[in-house]
Amino acid sequence: MKGKHLPCLLWLGSWLLVVVSVFMPFKAQAGNDTLHLFSAGEGGYHTYRIPAIVTTVKGTLLAFCEGRKDGPHDAGNIDIVLKRSTDGGRTWSKVMVIWSDSTNTCGNPCPVVDGVTGAIWLLMTHNLGSDKEGDLIRRTAQSSRTVWAAKSEDDGLGWSVPVNVTNSAKDTSWGWYATGPGIGIQVQYGPYKGRLIVPCDHGYADANGRLKGGYEYGAHVIYSDDHGVTWQKGGVIRPKVNECQVTELADGKGGLLMNMRSYFGHGCRTHAVSHDGGGNWSAPEDVSGLEDPVCQASIIRYTWPVKKHAGCLLFLNPASKNKRDNMTLKASTDEGRMWRQVQLLYAGPSAYSCMALLPHGEVVCLYEAGEREPYEVIVLQRIDKKTITRIVKNRG
Repeated sequence: MKGKHLPCLLWLGSWLLVVVSVFMPFKAQAGNDTLHLFSAGEGGYHTYRIPAIVTTVKGTLLAFCEGRKDGPHDAGNIDIVLKRSTDGGRTWSKVMVIWSDSTNTCGNPCPVVDGVTGAIWLLMTHNLGSDKEGDLIRRTAQSSRTVWAAKSEDDGLGWSVPVNVTNSAKDTSWGWYATGPGIGIQVQYGPYKGRLIVPCDHGYADANGRLKGGYEYGAHVIYSDDHGVTWQKGGVIRPKVNECQVTELADGKGGLLMNMRSYFGHGCRTHAVSHDGGGNWSAPEDVSGLEDPVCQASIIRYTWPVKKHAGCLLFLNPASKNKRDNMTLKASTDEGRMWRQVQLLYAGPSAYSCMALLPHGEVVCLYEAGEREPYEVIVLQRIDKKTITRIVKNRG
């Protein structure tokens, strides 16, 4: 009798292994919910990259990324896609295509939620699929990198036709341009309260005025004071920085902290500060406590200061100086000066990331990862409130 049912048992065991490998492939710590939200090869896309996630006013999670049809590279036929979750990230909708333009590149999704109107704005970039990054940087491409904005007023179910905002968002002398990657914020305090801010980066000529072979990278923001109707450029941060994320400082005046990918060769992130809503920025400075292998990263405000309790910032990146691996969550209770590790999420290959807050203090981390390279899947991992507050309470 046992021998008769052995093939069935073996089949059942194999099926269970497949299920486990799909939904729990990485060694996340016990107690954390982890799943593959986007997997390479699914839905007609070779690779999914550049994750971004926000929580809407209604508490819905919107997870965006690029769906790359031609391969893992930044050029070619690329769409912007979305999944929605109305139960805190436990279950998700099917993939929705937000923007597709034939074989061209629609990329760099950078959403920002307007807490006043409830609208979700999505800033993006576009160029011909035949144009390569190096040619766009040197301004020798057939087209140029343009900037676009779309809006949802129904909690991410439907989206407006993207509108070209390049004239107000990009300097005509810039070659390369990217929105984010990641998310934007809305200022909560001070004279710029209500301002929507989207972090961006650009390529520009070097000190000799050359673009071909002599370009540099810089960061900047674009902002809106009329709930997304119009957008303006803020001040620039230079040199040797790009792919940035912004958060509001707890100074009560709407001060901003920009966290950036660094090309200074020091193996760490850089910071800059603005005290005028993004109009002007301090020079970039190394943050020695945030190791980085020259990659994108994410930063959000977790809590604001309340009475005797310090506010908390969270930071997520592949915490390594030389290799894209070791995806690690860190916290700061002194507005980004010092950082402490909260949790190692995944020790293997990992790259770009984004975070969002849930109503009861949980955090969802969306990040690229894989077993052989960091672009095999986009993982969603939930971090419970106790994990974070334990580190915050023991800060001293």
